[in-house]
Amino acid sequence: MFLQGNQSAPNGTGSDPAMFFLTGIPRLEALHLWISIPFCSMFIVSFLGNCTLLYAIKTEPSLHKPMFYFLSMLAITDLILSATTMPKILSIFWFNSREISFNACLVHMFFLHSFSTLESTLLLAMAFDRYVAICKPLKYVTILTNSVIGKIGLAALARAVLPVIPLPFLLRRLPYCRSHVISHCYCEHMAVVKLACADTRFNNIYRIIETIFIVGLDLMFISLSYVKILRAVLSLASKEEQLKAFSTCGSHLCAIFVVYTLVVLSSTIHRFGCQVTPHVHILLANFHLLFPPMMNPIVYGVKTKQIHDQVLLLFLGKSF
Repeated sequence: MFLQGNQSAPNGTGSDPAMFFLTGIPRLEALHLWISIPFCSMFIVSFLGNCTLLYAIKTEPSLHKPMFYFLSMLAITDLILSATTMPKILSIFWFNSREISFNACLVHMFFLHSFSTLESTLLLAMAFDRYVAICKPLKYVTILTNSVIGKIGLAALARAVLPVIPLPFLLRRLPYCRSHVISHCYCEHMAVVKLACADTRFNNIYRIIETIFIVGLDLMFISLSYVKILRAVLSLASKEEQLKAFSTCGSHLCAIFVVYTLVVLSSTIHRFGCQVTPHVHILLANFHLLFPPMMNPIVYGVKTKQIHDQVLLLFLGKSF
């Protein structure tokens, strides 16, 4: 067992543990090597896909538009989110390297929650971009200037980072006199809170309010944007114009569906799925982190002609 050389750490009574231990996927330890194959494959596809997407947008002048600037921000966010979690997960699967220091765990958790929030906020910004493009097409260039896009990007970053800053401090003030074994592949806030031997109601309430404030508001404003977009599209004279207008939203709608379906499903199981076995929840949580960063460049590459053509030009050396 991985704890044999460190029995005092996970079973100790120190209130500020020097080390935590990540379990990986409980009950499936014997399959970790096999599970690592799809995980590693998704990570590689995500990394190559988002890098290719960024290169295509940077090198093709016709892609220097607000929609693609927001897409670049999303690609960078997905790269950081994957790079924050996957190396540790794979080290558990491949090398049984389960140890993580308390401070490293807090940093890990900070980046994980910050960039997950940023991903949601950028999807909201992209919904606003589609709203302006379809509902106010004559003002699109004047509303979404480079300066405005930069300010939206900074505001999104601040909105993602500021609510997460208290979490490490809230965790640091708690005593950890129980097990130091985190039943997860990475340092997720609630998984760490469960190890505390003190009243954690404030931590739980804060995290629930933060999630509702971020995900709830994002979903509400995205839905509102698409209600107005649908009205504007249906008011167009011909079916051809309607399909052309709505087709510009196809990639964004796919990204929203992929991200928020997994967010809602994972959160629901975590809060109310008492009968769901832990390994199912942890597999779903990992899938939630890996699948959207992998799918976003694929969806936009397939559905957006300018990106599709630029990627083909990059790899095949010919234009289409």
